[in-house]
Amino acid sequence: MPVALAAKRAGAEVTVVAGDSGQGAAIRAHGLGFVRLPISRKGMNPLVDFWTTVFLMGVYRELRPDLVHHSTPKAVLYGTFASRVLKGAAVVNTISGLGYVFSSSDLRARLARPLLRTMYGVALRHPRSRTIFQNADDLNDFVRLRMVRPDDAVLVRGSGVDCERFRPSPEPPGQPVVLLASRMLWDKGLSEFVTVARELKGKARFVLVGAPDPGNPKSVLTSQLEAWADEGAVEWWKQRDNMPEVFAQSSIVVLPTVYGEGVPKVLLEAAAAGRPIVATAVRGCIEIVKDGVNGILVPKGSLINLTAAIERLLDHPELRLAYGNAGREIALSEFSEESVVTRTLALYQDLLMSKRLQ
Repeated sequence: MPVALAAKRAGAEVTVVAGDSGQGAAIRAHGLGFVRLPISRKGMNPLVDFWTTVFLMGVYRELRPDLVHHSTPKAVLYGTFASRVLKGAAVVNTISGLGYVFSSSDLRARLARPLLRTMYGVALRHPRSRTIFQNADDLNDFVRLRMVRPDDAVLVRGSGVDCERFRPSPEPPGQPVVLLASRMLWDKGLSEFVTVARELKGKARFVLVGAPDPGNPKSVLTSQLEAWADEGAVEWWKQRDNMPEVFAQSSIVVLPTVYGEGVPKVLLEAAAAGRPIVATAVRGCIEIVKDGVNGILVPKGSLINLTAAIERLLDHPELRLAYGNAGREIALSEFSEESVVTRTLALYQDLLMSKRLQ
């Protein structure tokens, strides 16, 4: 939305094409066009995905855009294939993490990996395209595996954070709150978080914020989340739209994810809100968390280190304050939404100008 609205302010006519999550009316209220995209996030069904591609081809023929920008893996793949019906249109793709197929060790993911590599290799070689990566590790992997040409790869670290909306506030009185906010997936480290909550029961309130993701095979069932809450191990606040207020109620933000991401949005928001972070030392997290500066990085899957890191911050409120202040400075200097929007619009302009010069 920040990029779409900035493009509109710059004079572009912007249409958002997306699966309808109930936000279509809100998008239109901003003066943007909205087209509901028939797309399934559950695996790769050839018939459904073919229809998605055909639908996009029809949308592109009707709108005749000068530039299209795709994000999420299916949109990148099928949108880029569909955009070939447009002669001379510029294409921007965003890879915000490797996703389930490249990060999981499941048999289904391993079997799908060679096909997906081939599809990316074809899609990302669109003649007038650039691909944005949110961390250098992902960019280097895509180049090394020849899924994208080096000259077509662009590094824009994260999707940015609104540092005016997410602002520091004093910790609330009472028992500290340790927060994990994300989609409720096993791969986000929920099991490890609950285990630590049991171990440190009485020292803090441990809170989960987020909803299950039925489209993801690693989704935690609602019944499991409710069972943890009934047990008293954690509190489950479900999905929240008022995240600045949620961070204001917290003392420590934790993300023990076991797979790399682009740059986790929740960690950008936590840093901007002046909260110390405990996260696993995986790609994406290491972009925003500087160990010993604004948080603590722990080895993936290490319950001992995760417990020790959280306990250390619980025992030292002055350290929480110092890390939170440092995180705010990092968010302002390196990850502001304004800088990400400016770089993205500059990329749009370069591609559009190259078309005019041809």
